[in-house]
Amino acid sequence: MLLRLVYLGVTNAFALLRLLPMSDRDKDVEILALRHQITVLQRQLGQTRPRLFP
Repeated sequence: MLLRLVYLGVTNAFALLRLLPMSDRDKDVEILALRHQITVLQRQLGQTRPRLFP
């Protein structure tokens, strides 16, 4: 359990460090790519999954 917490802490720290030098344009491009991935996954899953928001 402790090893998992350490792993999550280290990986999240590296993820945050990676975002620091990014410009706003780079962040916008990454957000668009992630939104596209979510859209593709939702299309593949169909409407059978439960919705978490009304």
